[in-house]
Amino acid sequence: MIDPPEAWTASSVLLGVDEGAWLPITTGQSGAAVFRSADGTRFAKCVPAADAAELQDERDRTTWLNDQGVPGPRVLDWRSGEAGACLVTTAVSGVPADQVSSEDLRRAWGSIADALRQLHELPVSQCPFRWGLDSMVALARDVVARDAVNPEFLPVEQRGTPAAELLERIVAQVPQRREQEAADTVVCHGDLCLPNIILDPETLDVAGFIDLGRLGLADRYIDVALLLTNARENWTDEEQARTADVAFAEKYGIDLDHDRLRFYLHLDPLTWG
Repeated sequence: MIDPPEAWTASSVLLGVDEGAWLPITTGQSGAAVFRSADGTRFAKCVPAADAAELQDERDRTTWLNDQGVPGPRVLDWRSGEAGACLVTTAVSGVPADQVSSEDLRRAWGSIADALRQLHELPVSQCPFRWGLDSMVALARDVVARDAVNPEFLPVEQRGTPAAELLERIVAQVPQRREQEAADTVVCHGDLCLPNIILDPETLDVAGFIDLGRLGLADRYIDVALLLTNARENWTDEEQARTADVAFAEKYGIDLDHDRLRFYLHLDPLTWG
């Protein structure tokens, strides 16, 4: 994440407002400069010119998903120029799912499963965006080549293994996983960790999905693997986690393929860097 004071210097021109109107956000892994409006109703994400195309993709994905009736942020403004680009969206009112107690997450779990199934049931033929296996592997190759893999993102048992070796294991499975993806392509969120799921604090229903830069056509297990794995950080023990996995599968309507879960669990950390 860009240090907030430095980020402000680079982003204030794009925002077109003074510092008092926007508060820097210090969480997140995107490397963008992210701000919340002082009244809490808007978010702004700013990037240097080199990353403007990627942010424009996020803008287009956000607009498309909003048009499908899926709850999430709405694009309010887009600015770009030599200084970079800035995307301004509405805030989704609620609390991120990683910030509720394990008891409340259990209460919300069925709503999360329903919301994900509804996202995955959007017509594939109408989605103009791809994420998918080939995109992820290409990105992983780049991250590994730059020696930019963050070991904290890796499963504990992999943290002592060279990233190049981890990538080789992934690549060896690509033909099989590509066949599975072709047979089971859906509209995926692409980064379905709990912070990107906003809950109504009263009902604990899903109020919306945020951070849609990776939304696109892909194997549903990209979402399922990340959701189940990330939720383990909120469950009190492994028994509760296994129970939650079973409950999710029943509510979503799927027989979990643990090999596919493991594959995407191991691939995703290699795509961030």
